[in-house]
Amino acid sequence: MNLWTSARLRLFAAVWIVFNGVFPVLWILFTSLKPEAELVQKPITWWPHSPTLMHYQHAFTEQPLLHYLGNSLIVASLSTVLSLIVATGAAYAIARLNLRYRQWILTAIVASSMFPLIALLVPIFEIMRSLGLLNTYTALILPYTVLNLPVCTLVLVSFFQSIPRDLENAAMIDGCSRIGALWHVVIPLAAPGVFTAGILAFVNAWDEFLLALSLNASAAMRTAPVGIAMYQGEYTFPWPLISAALIVTIIPVALLIALFQERVIGGLTQGGLKG
Repeated sequence: MNLWTSARLRLFAAVWIVFNGVFPVLWILFTSLKPEAELVQKPITWWPHSPTLMHYQHAFTEQPLLHYLGNSLIVASLSTVLSLIVATGAAYAIARLNLRYRQWILTAIVASSMFPLIALLVPIFEIMRSLGLLNTYTALILPYTVLNLPVCTLVLVSFFQSIPRDLENAAMIDGCSRIGALWHVVIPLAAPGVFTAGILAFVNAWDEFLLALSLNASAAMRTAPVGIAMYQGEYTFPWPLISAALIVTIIPVALLIALFQERVIGGLTQGGLKG
């Protein structure tokens, strides 16, 4: 590939990211800052001429947005922790133990992540109903944990494989058990992979809509995506209010990625190179 082709590909990637990532967020932000009069104004204004924070105030006073965010935080955090605990054990076993059908296990993990969520909705709903877990945090935490396991496991496997076995053997010679070597040696060295898997699991759980809508019909148990979707009425669609709520919902994920940006990027690149 010559330099000219490489430069064009980078330019195309940058333009694609701007139009598919940055532009929609900016449009939602500008909409949330516009007064009602500017929203119906013609021709359309691209940015607010008289910006206001009134819609952000209404997002918290007219709707229980803070409660929805709390529900999302509880569900996403607990499911992420559970996913990392289970995925760490599974990934370590695949990377270190002499499993007879190791390649088939990895293939099954990849295949399980390809099932569309809509195909799993009815079985998951029936299981949760039979267990009496509908309209509880557990009804979302358990499915999110299971759904995030494949990607977390695959990310961690590549990192565990890149860590020399001699380090674990030395720790076990000094008196560590295998679990102790995993906790004190392997996991710290695989920290970028753990952070990457954790953030991917958190974002997936934070953004998920279908299960949250189907399993928790109670208004008190709604997560942020479902709660915001319910802002619209039969004949009204409050765009500024919804836009303000969306921006508030995006902020925790944006801050999380910004705080751990180096670890996430390092985890993705190192995992791709070492896997």
